[in-house]
Amino acid sequence: MKSVSASVQQQKTEKHEIRPGQSIELLKELHILTRDGKMNQDSRRKLKQVYHLYQFIEPLLKQVLEQKGVVSLVDHGAGKSYLGFILYDLFFKALGADNASCIYGIETRDELVMKSRELADRLGFQGMQFLNLSVAESTSSAALPAQIDIVTALHACNTATDDAIDFALKKQAKFMVLVPCCQAEVAAELRKTKGDAVKNNPMSEMWRHPIHTREFGSQITNVLRCLQLESHGYQVRVTELVGWEHSMKNELIVAEFKGGRNTKSAQRLTEILNSTGLENLQPRFFLPDARLQA
Repeated sequence: MKSVSASVQQQKTEKHEIRPGQSIELLKELHILTRDGKMNQDSRRKLKQVYHLYQFIEPLLKQVLEQKGVVSLVDHGAGKSYLGFILYDLFFKALGADNASCIYGIETRDELVMKSRELADRLGFQGMQFLNLSVAESTSSAALPAQIDIVTALHACNTATDDAIDFALKKQAKFMVLVPCCQAEVAAELRKTKGDAVKNNPMSEMWRHPIHTREFGSQITNVLRCLQLESHGYQVRVTELVGWEHSMKNELIVAEFKGGRNTKSAQRLTEILNSTGLENLQPRFFLPDARLQA
């Protein structure tokens, strides 16, 4: 049994980990805190990830708000909407009921969408909407505005990250904040093209063994994504989300639209696809000219 002093110290530590102004009731509703206000190791890890991501997103929200007076954010693969709710609680809530800013949570699991809607109603978070759509479906959905300021995708698996990029490009997003998850599509294509397509390329040794195929597939997928974004006029930063002890799916891509087209990045992307036998994935990593010609 813990001593009273140890229990008090734990409560102080947990309180210190929660950002000022954060609703304790919200954290309990999200099951990050227990009903008596405690936090387990998994919840602590999850909260640390979301808070670290918030540090990247908050300046982007402020920049859009200063320029436009309102800000729209779409969170793809929202799940239980931890990120959306905490963003709303720490930033959007203070804007007031008269401000038209909005967070849209996109999620395919209907039960999670319903729970998020109920929680938003219960908390009075009027500027939150939750839609039962895939990332690809959301691109053409009439339920979303024609232009979106910020697009996030936290651990959107496999091609969902690429669908989120496609969505953001079509919605002329000012910013994208992406934490990619598993990238099986490229690895599968690499396995198919280990023969003639790359037999004269010594770099194919990078994915000759199955474990290397998976790892190289993951790495090259994000490299291709960054080159694609640059080709469309985005400035890209790549960093880690949190320490590696917390998550192996840890790469964070932040892109800001600067305008223009980067032909060098477009050329590099095409060369990589051709030299690795990934030409079939050109529609996935489409370039500006390629999309205009489609």
